[in-house]
Amino acid sequence: MTTLTAPTRSPAYLKQALYAGVLLTLVATLAPLIDLATADTIGEHVRSAYPGWSADDVAKDRMAITGYLVGVGVLGLAGWLWTIVAVARGKRGARAVGTTLFLVGATVQLLSLSVGGEAYTTIVPTLHGVIGFLPSLAGLVAVIGLWRKGR
Repeated sequence: MTTLTAPTRSPAYLKQALYAGVLLTLVATLAPLIDLATADTIGEHVRSAYPGWSADDVAKDRMAITGYLVGVGVLGLAGWLWTIVAVARGKRGARAVGTTLFLVGATVQLLSLSVGGEAYTTIVPTLHGVIGFLPSLAGLVAVIGLWRKGR
């Protein structure tokens, strides 16, 4: 495991923001899997949008939405870990890549919160969209920390 020591020119909160982003992304990645095994709100979301669908069709769409959410989460975790390592090693591109990853991640999550389709108001259930957006808040703090000089 890489120990993160923020460069002297980075604010002290950068490290906490990066680790918070990892934690929130992990929660957002696991939430649909836990939901699938327990409450099945994603399945209920599909059933309410398409009440005439067979159980097999509902299961396919539920798995597609769950797979999308988990896939986005795994990619997000990779981005956070890359940024942590880049900051710890003092890489010159950490600012640019960290900012780009934030913009891409926030855009994907905003789309997840807003894109609908056919009978769906939003394809991703609102609860999961909000949970998925939380890492972007940590990302905003991290990007500010990447560009500000420490005191």
